[in-house]
Amino acid sequence: MDKSFLQKYKNLGLNIAFYRKMRGYTQIQLAELVDIDRSHISAIELANVGVSLDVVFKICEVLNISEKELFDFRN
Repeated sequence: MDKSFLQKYKNLGLNIAFYRKMRGYTQIQLAELVDIDRSHISAIELANVGVSLDVVFKICEVLNISEKELFDFRN
């Protein structure tokens, strides 16, 4: 994978973890609410896998954030 894409996946994972923790959810709780395995949430947060838009939209819904917020990467 291209390094710039990998960094974007890492940033996305960091944002998901940030908002998840801000809302007080564990990976298990978020996974249950999004209807995916906890290991998948972990892999997304660690940028070990790509993530479908369906899952992105559901994560945003559960965390009560906009897609723009989720993709607003800090440098």
